[in-house]
Amino acid sequence: MKPPNRPARFDAILLPHLDAAHNLARWLLGSTQDAEDTVQESYLRALTYFQSFHGEDGRAWLLAIVRNTCFEWLHKKRRHIEMPVEHLELFRDAAPSPEALQLRRSDRLAVQRGLEALPPEYREVLVLREMEGMSYKQIAQITNVPIGTVMSRLARARRRLGEALTGAARRETA
Repeated sequence: MKPPNRPARFDAILLPHLDAAHNLARWLLGSTQDAEDTVQESYLRALTYFQSFHGEDGRAWLLAIVRNTCFEWLHKKRRHIEMPVEHLELFRDAAPSPEALQLRRSDRLAVQRGLEALPPEYREVLVLREMEGMSYKQIAQITNVPIGTVMSRLARARRRLGEALTGAARRETA
């Protein structure tokens, strides 16, 4: 039996993770357009070096490439990151009232500001764990740090985000 060719194997292993790659890039870069560009560059890099992929977790391998591409892009551009509010889905009401819509918008803005305030290393572990549902082991692979570091960064990120959200709530009630 002939082994599958590289493009077919590449498609089968990595293309299902396109949404996760775009989500991570969008949160790290803060721009949908920049995320699309870096994800495209990441997929080209992944295709170029696909022969070096020997593992079973294509998602973690791809997201590590996306992460590195994003940080290289940020290093080159050195610009302020703005997080896209429209991608936060905190509630899903069938027909929310005007009051609920205003509360949802307020909550989204508070979460966005909280995430923006986090250092990139905290933001990335929070996005990978809470939004992408990745395991600590996968996050450790992607970020190239020990699992203990992932756990401590995640704890600190959650705490800082919680502090930011409670501070925002206090300011609103004052």
